[in-house]
Amino acid sequence: MKVATFNVNGIKGRMPRLLEWLHEAEPDIACLQEIKTGDVTFPHESLVAAGYHVIWHGQPRHHGVAILSRTVEPAEVRRGLPDDDADGQARYLEADVGPVRVASVYLPNGNPVPSNNFDYKLRWFERFNAHANTLVGSDVVLCGDFNVVPANEDIYNAGSWRFDAVLQPQTRDAYQRLLAQGWIDSARFLNPKGRGELYTFWVNDHAFRRNAGFRMDFLLLSPSLGRRLQASGVDGEQRGREKPSDHAPVWVELRD
Repeated sequence: MKVATFNVNGIKGRMPRLLEWLHEAEPDIACLQEIKTGDVTFPHESLVAAGYHVIWHGQPRHHGVAILSRTVEPAEVRRGLPDDDADGQARYLEADVGPVRVASVYLPNGNPVPSNNFDYKLRWFERFNAHANTLVGSDVVLCGDFNVVPANEDIYNAGSWRFDAVLQPQTRDAYQRLLAQGWIDSARFLNPKGRGELYTFWVNDHAFRRNAGFRMDFLLLSPSLGRRLQASGVDGEQRGREKPSDHAPVWVELRD
């Protein structure tokens, strides 16, 4: 089983790249973030024509997440985190896809620091961690853009971005407390000393050409799925194509 995550940064403008990647990579399950369109305007017809079942949680112009499956139709479990109904931001979608539960996650960016945005990011992270702790005992993959750079090894130059919300100690601490529940950071588990080959985000084309990247997109596996982990990778070449997202797809392969 191949499970992937991809922050598309606007699905309507990125549809040619998304369809191209789906055709080339053939993930069995793909979680999307930043679809940036409402529920009514989500272009599901193109994805169905490409052979995927799809569910989505949209928001006009901002945020939004989706789950695609090549095999069975995803059975939605929840949209939004517990105690998050009044939040108004479409950042979380959870579904059962066959025997595996997957969540498409788009954590808040949180800039600038300090600000109400950063406070919101930390509160959202706490709610997410609390919910994740209820899932860790099952076969679950948490997929998405977590807007955290876990360690200095996960960015080309930590000093240049030291004031950014994704590198703040509070953000990193929240991520480490998430992992302490038992979640397995698949890319780092298979490549503990990897650096540039694990980057998933480049702020612009110039940064991509010199590989001045960040690692912010993750597939976190529950312990039971961690034992089935075979391979992990980043389809970084997608970032260099015409009209790309600023993120690259990330994937894992799991043994049956």
